[in-house]
Amino acid sequence: MDISIIVPLYNEAESLPKLYEWIARVMKENKFSYEVIFVNDGSNDNSWEVITSLQAHNTDKNASVRGICFRRNYGKSAALYCGFKAAQGDVVITMDADLQDSPDEIPELYRMITEDGFDLVSGWKQKRYDNALTKNLPSKLFNATARKVTGIQLHDMNCGLKAYRKDVVKNIEVFSEMHRYIPYLAKNAGFTKIGEKVVQHRKREFGTSKFGINRFVNGYLDLMTLWFLNKFGKQPMHFFGLVGSLMFFIGFIAVLVVGGMKLYALSHGVQAMLVGVNPYFHIAILMMILGCMLFLAGFLAELVIRNSPSRNDYLIKEEI
Repeated sequence: MDISIIVPLYNEAESLPKLYEWIARVMKENKFSYEVIFVNDGSNDNSWEVITSLQAHNTDKNASVRGICFRRNYGKSAALYCGFKAAQGDVVITMDADLQDSPDEIPELYRMITEDGFDLVSGWKQKRYDNALTKNLPSKLFNATARKVTGIQLHDMNCGLKAYRKDVVKNIEVFSEMHRYIPYLAKNAGFTKIGEKVVQHRKREFGTSKFGINRFVNGYLDLMTLWFLNKFGKQPMHFFGLVGSLMFFIGFIAVLVVGGMKLYALSHGVQAMLVGVNPYFHIAILMMILGCMLFLAGFLAELVIRNSPSRNDYLIKEEI
């Protein structure tokens, strides 16, 4: 099978028939064998009934319509995870169900994977039709930060329209809200040939956006989580142990300085503040305690890692 198209959706019943018809037309014109996997993320409209109808009325022998229905709303990452797990095509395409992504982009995305040798190609909605204040500006700031932290020079890392080599989706795990950083997950898994293509962004025809401004705040937190896991996920002691040791050392030196100043004052008959009421003494003790706690946190994290069943999970490219 040439292509698997994964469409995560939540309350998009109105747009699904038009989207599928559009996909089918593009696939037929380019003579692709394909499957469309609709992942219904706990919709409370009749999205599942529409998907069932599309599957029942499919007569194209080169096409397969599949559906996955969650019992409740789990989020886009969960939908993509299940879609990736079910995909069988050599190239996997993800796109949103709201008709803002154009299926006409699929042939070129497929070519970039199969002929240009990219592992992943991300869309770039250079001209957007979203609200400039609530979406465009925060998105630019978000992507600028992501480029700096990840080292991946993509203008729109969170674009829903992406193409993947099959090996990529089978070797990454999308969880929590990490769908925003799939290129970073792919890079951490060793898939470094990541490209970008300018794609058309269309106005929403039906319904309203399901995303709020809070996704940008959560996005920064998730980015820091991914960076930390990539940097210290296998060696947590390298972070907690180092920071804890530095804090303990600075606190210990500070205690010696406070004690030395007291002894110096006593030896010269100078009235000096009691060590017990000196604020610097308490700050120093606090730093020593925090240093010990961080060191112990790193030690416990190492024990957890050493007993984890995935401690020796390594991605093998090929064997001979």
